[in-house]
Amino acid sequence: MKLDEYRKKRDFASTTEPEGSGEQRKGAGKIFVVQEHRASHLHYDLRLERDGVLVSFAVPKGIPEQPGEKHLAVRTEDHPLEYADFEGTIPEGEYGAGKVTIWDRGLYDAIEWKENTIEVVMKGERLSGRYILVRFRKAGLNDWLLFRAKD
Repeated sequence: MKLDEYRKKRDFASTTEPEGSGEQRKGAGKIFVVQEHRASHLHYDLRLERDGVLVSFAVPKGIPEQPGEKHLAVRTEDHPLEYADFEGTIPEGEYGAGKVTIWDRGLYDAIEWKENTIEVVMKGERLSGRYILVRFRKAGLNDWLLFRAKD
C-alpha cells in the first residue's frame, strides 16, 4: 500500500528501478541516501528509511552543507528500500527519465519526526551533522525547507 503511488508511475518492464519486495528489513537501521538525478532538471533526491520504505524528497539545489543554508525540498512518493542501492539510467518516456547516481549514503539518527518537522543527524560519506526539514505550507502541500543546523 505504501508503494502504490511509486508503482503506478513506473513500467517495470522498461525501467531497471526496483519494484520493491514489500518486505521490511529487520535490524537494518535508519539508512539515508542522496542520489544525484539528472532528469529534465538536475536535482538531488534525499531518501530516509522510515517504516519499511524510503521517505523521499526532491531537492533542486542540492543538500545544504553550511549551517543556516536553506533549500527547497519537495516531498515525493515513498520508494522501496531497495532503491537505496539504485544507480542507472531511467529510459526516455519513463517517469523521472535520466541518470541516477548515488551522491552519498549512510545512517541517520532521528531526533524528531513529526507531521511538519523532521530532524535527523546524518552520518554519511560526505554529509555529517544535523539536518532539519520543516513543512513550508505557504509554498505548497508538499513543499518543505531543508537546512543544515549547527551541531
